[in-house]
Amino acid sequence: MQLPTLKIGSLLPKFPVVQGGMAIRISTAPLAAAVAEAGGVGTIAGTGMSLEELAAEIRQAKKLTRGIIGVNVLFAARNFAQLVTTAMREKVDFIVSGAGFSRDMFAWGRETGTPIVPIVSSARLAKLAEKMGAAALVVEGVEAGGHLGTDMPLKSILADIREAVKIPIIAAGGIATGAEAAKFLSLGADGVQLATRFLASHECTAPMNYKEAHVGVKQEDIVLVDSPVGLPGKAIRNSFSERMARQLSPEGEKCSTCLKKCSRRFCIFAALNRAQQGDLENGLIFSGESAVKIKKILPVEAIMEELVEGIKNSPAREDPQKDTIQE
Repeated sequence: MQLPTLKIGSLLPKFPVVQGGMAIRISTAPLAAAVAEAGGVGTIAGTGMSLEELAAEIRQAKKLTRGIIGVNVLFAARNFAQLVTTAMREKVDFIVSGAGFSRDMFAWGRETGTPIVPIVSSARLAKLAEKMGAAALVVEGVEAGGHLGTDMPLKSILADIREAVKIPIIAAGGIATGAEAAKFLSLGADGVQLATRFLASHECTAPMNYKEAHVGVKQEDIVLVDSPVGLPGKAIRNSFSERMARQLSPEGEKCSTCLKKCSRRFCIFAALNRAQQGDLENGLIFSGESAVKIKKILPVEAIMEELVEGIKNSPAREDPQKDTIQE
C-alpha cells in the first residue's frame, strides 16, 4: 500500500510512524532523536522528570536531529502544567498527553503555536478534543502498554473515532510490524504509534536487562496492574505485579505527592523508577502486548526500515470501512 501522509499541525514527517512516550526515563533524547532522524516522529516522556531535566533532554534531542520531536506528559502528574509549559518554552514540536484530559493545554498550545495531540479511546472524547483545537489524536486500544483508558481493542474503537472526527488519527496499541501498521492505516488511521517496539532498540537508554525483558514475552505474562493513578496499567508479570495482585503494598515507601489524585496503594513513580534502574523484580515493567512479537533488540534505523517496507508491501484495501483485521 502507499504510505499515507501524516500531518500534525504544520508538521509533515517523512514516514507516518510515531514513537510513543514511555515514562519514567525510557523515552529520552537519544531514542526520540534516532526515530526522528530515521524519518519518524520522536517523543520524549516528560513525566517523572524535573523541569530542568526535561529542558535538557529537549535541547539534547535538538542537537542530535532536525527531525520532529514531541513531549508526552501524563495529565495525572501534579506538575503537569509546569512540564508542558517548560516543553513549550523549549519550542518542542508538539505536546501529547493521556491519562486524563486537560482543557488548559489547548489554550497554552494556541498561545505558543504548539500542536496538541491528546490520547483518546472513545469517540466522545475524540470529538471534544477536536472541538478544543487538537491538531491530531492518538487513538489507543487496550493492547497498549502503560495506563489504559479503555478495555476495548484498537480495531473496535478506530472506526467509530474515524467517523466522528476529521483531524488526523494515529493508531496505537499492540503494533510491532509494518504489516500490522498497514492494517490500521487501511482502516482509516493517518499514522501509527509504537512504543514497546522502540523500547527494544539500541538507542533506548534503559538498562539492557530492562530491554531484554520485553523480548519474547509470553502472552500470559502480560498482565493488568491496578495503578494508583486510577486507571489499569498493562505490564510484564514479575514479583512486584504478583504482590500487587495479592493487594500487598510495598513497605517503607513515602508518598512524594507526585500525582493530583492517588489511591496511595503504592508509589507509581517509584515503582517505574526501580524497573528503569534495572530492578526487574521490585519494579513495575510497563509493556504493551507487542512485546510478545519482539524477537530481537535492533537499531532504530532497522526497526523503521522494517516498518516502512512492511507497510509498502501490504496490499491496499479497496473498502477500508468494511474491512476487518484478522487475528
